[in-house]
Amino acid sequence: MIRHSYWFIFVILVLGCKENNPQSDNGFEDSTAQELTIFFVNDPHGQIDNFAKVKALVDAERNEGNTLLLCGGDIFSGNPIVDQHVEKGSPMIDLMNRSGFNASVIGNHEFDYGPEVLKERMAQAEFEWVCANIDVQDSGLIQPDDYVTFEVGSLKITVLGLVETGGKPDGVIPSSHPWRVADFSFQHFYDIVGEFSDLKTTEDADMYIALTHLGSSSDRYLAENFPYFDLIIGGHSHQIINEEVSGIPIVQSGSYLANLGRIDLTIENKTVVEYEVSFISLADEQPIDEDLQSIISSYNEAPDLDEVVGFSAVDHTGTETGCFYTDALRDYMQVDFSIQNGGGVRSTIDKGDITRLEIFEVAPFNNGSVVFIKSVAEIKEFLIGTGDGFHMSGITVNGECEGLCIYDAAGVELEDDVMLTLGMNDYIAAVYDSYFALEDAEVRELTTAESILAYLKSYEGTIDYDGCNQYQSAD
Repeated sequence: MIRHSYWFIFVILVLGCKENNPQSDNGFEDSTAQELTIFFVNDPHGQIDNFAKVKALVDAERNEGNTLLLCGGDIFSGNPIVDQHVEKGSPMIDLMNRSGFNASVIGNHEFDYGPEVLKERMAQAEFEWVCANIDVQDSGLIQPDDYVTFEVGSLKITVLGLVETGGKPDGVIPSSHPWRVADFSFQHFYDIVGEFSDLKTTEDADMYIALTHLGSSSDRYLAENFPYFDLIIGGHSHQIINEEVSGIPIVQSGSYLANLGRIDLTIENKTVVEYEVSFISLADEQPIDEDLQSIISSYNEAPDLDEVVGFSAVDHTGTETGCFYTDALRDYMQVDFSIQNGGGVRSTIDKGDITRLEIFEVAPFNNGSVVFIKSVAEIKEFLIGTGDGFHMSGITVNGECEGLCIYDAAGVELEDDVMLTLGMNDYIAAVYDSYFALEDAEVRELTTAESILAYLKSYEGTIDYDGCNQYQSAD
């Protein structure tokens, strides 16, 4: 009886196992396939309001299976609640810690607060920083790992980090203020990634991921020319991307924490045999982690940023906001003309009250203000030589005349030997230092954002740049 009972139990167990473990086509049980879910965001730029949704969604999946949460860089710059916090950037790191991020690549805007602040934020982080093409040298910054390997359940997942280096025409730096990365050295991703071609093997990893802040075109180049990876999770170009190049999935989730990307993968014998990508809109109703929501609300209580400093008659576009920006700088700095790079106008002026928060959203980078004295000939050389466009106030340019013509505010053409005062942010001067020597600059006390705020406090009119376009180039 005892033997029969054991035999009966054995048969039941075997049958039960067969029902729960389907056989593969060759008749043998498939015990190697593993499931993995990776959540990802990129370019959040200080936006904190949706972290409570991110945490709730990721925690629910973590309770069910193998999960990772990754960030494609540009954590900072874009939300005054974060950028103007007494400990710059700290709210973002705190909320990422609480949300359970596993790793982030370093983005170009991680350098915006300067190396000392970045050092503090990296030390604050409970997640891994990865970036293979940076050398912190003697800056005092913590050297990030080139890569990290996570053990997720029985899976080993290796993640390599790469940052873009297109920040200066004659240099190899990220698209950040050159003075703030002067103590570091960088390499182009394509010059070093070959060193990691065998990383999946040496780490005995089941999956090899490139976590990049390169932009979509560089991610495609990476997949085409360095097809070592099972997945590329990107950032920098602020796009929603779900495509496959050279058999490698490439994904981005957009920007500003508007979406949470998700990729569900089946991994068998160190190969991704199946995957599905989806994007969760965080604007839609989603579960919320109430405890984290309470912390977010406390961060958002910043009465000083709610101070009204002006009034706008219309909703301004980016180009119209650029008109206001450069006019305000020219007036406050008392110069003949001012310029502003297009990428430095990060938000728009909406109809109604203008607050300090709104101005810091438009100009979030804490760039200083500088004045140069330049001849019209030197200005032409700069505009033609760079080929770049700028928002401008006080002059207009015309590339259709012979060479390049520059006109003053009254429409009078200026001769090459006329000297003009030029006001702008010090980022432009640092990027184009072959045209603007720092020793020739008059450095002003206020940042460009602070200059605009000072202008508004003394301006009694209504801001209305409806239809204005002062974005110009030599072309």
